[in-house]
Amino acid sequence: MTRDDLSNALFPFGLQPLGDCPDGADTITLIGPDEPRFWPIFCESPEYGDGGPDPMDRWSFRVITGVADTLNADPLFPFGGPPYAPFFTWATQTGRFWASPIGFLVHDETGLFASFRGALRWQTSPDIGGNPQPCLTCAKPCATACPVGAFDNSYDVAACKAHVASPAGTACRTAGCLARRACPVGQGTRLPAQAAFHMEAFL
Repeated sequence: MTRDDLSNALFPFGLQPLGDCPDGADTITLIGPDEPRFWPIFCESPEYGDGGPDPMDRWSFRVITGVADTLNADPLFPFGGPPYAPFFTWATQTGRFWASPIGFLVHDETGLFASFRGALRWQTSPDIGGNPQPCLTCAKPCATACPVGAFDNSYDVAACKAHVASPAGTACRTAGCLARRACPVGQGTRLPAQAAFHMEAFL
């Protein structure tokens, strides 16, 4: 199976490969949303409409397991633990993700809205690297965009949640984190409804 086979298998589900890292004789390919295509496709899924818990995780498990079967690969997921698979470590080994000024991973094409729905471990040569690290030439608007300074000294989760849940946090709650949205890389590709879905899960 080739990389084109993988991309073609992921395309109907609004997913895309985000980067490779070596894993012994195998390769781990990280998989995430191809936005803005992803959200309307997910919203048509049975998992989204059945009222059950964790609809996106259940959808990801079904879809990525199916893709893995067609490619004779092993599916891997960032949920379902502990123990949890080391997605952060894998990401930093791809040459396409880095720690951003606010500590979250930034991707060379999707910026601070990079997220993982799963990964595949398969037999192919890893394709390491991509575009240059964007933060090196960026004015870093993400570092000052949070209205409550939740990223001033590491990540103050409590302050972030309190703000998002408050009337003052409506913009973050309904359209996504202001700090993430300030990143110029991939800006505007995540639909507000998708961002609101994730913020509700966060709260």
